[in-house]
Amino acid sequence: MKETFDSDNRLIVNGMILKHRPVGEYDFAVTILTMERGKISAFARGARKPGGKLSGNVEPFCYGSFVMYEGRSSYNIIEADIINYFEPFRRDLEATCYGTYLLELADYYATENSDESRLLKLLYLSLTAFTKDCFDKRLVRCIFELRALVIDGQYPGFPERRNYSDACRLAMQHISGAELKNLFTFKLSEEALGELVEITKIYRDMFVDRQLKSLDMLATLENGSL
Repeated sequence: MKETFDSDNRLIVNGMILKHRPVGEYDFAVTILTMERGKISAFARGARKPGGKLSGNVEPFCYGSFVMYEGRSSYNIIEADIINYFEPFRRDLEATCYGTYLLELADYYATENSDESRLLKLLYLSLTAFTKDCFDKRLVRCIFELRALVIDGQYPGFPERRNYSDACRLAMQHISGAELKNLFTFKLSEEALGELVEITKIYRDMFVDRQLKSLDMLATLENGSL
């Protein structure tokens, strides 16, 4: 997406807050996955002040547009127009565990000053699918992880050396090749889903070279099925 600037020559980016941490007494340092500049870090001055202009608008899962000044070594957020707060991830423990894991994994794969538009769209669609009861959250998680590998250029394809079912093979073909908007259009039997979870774990162990903090809680939630 082409970058835009407002009348004061301030940069406007569209994206999602992946994480934040307190800085000083009133500020947050945030990480945003943006459509225009990939993953960026920025300061949100006064965001921890009750009633502040940015209060509540630089929390994880917030998706919208952010107006910021670009300094020599950092960005400073001035305004935020949030389109979707993804409220279910703030109220429900299970949803929080799954959603936080996706944010952390997106943070792992994303890089600065690169085209991360597909990863951002995948993240948004996956979080949206999590909020719908018709989707098994384990399947949504697998779809995100495998398609993220495709986007990152590391996806190894279907494992030919194991006797997995045709349903699992077809599911992986769909995950790796379908348009993003059509990813979440199928269901799997418990047996085929178990195979997909197993393959996803194998690939995660192969390609993710650090411990993800949110994975431990998610593993407990899924009774060790990770």
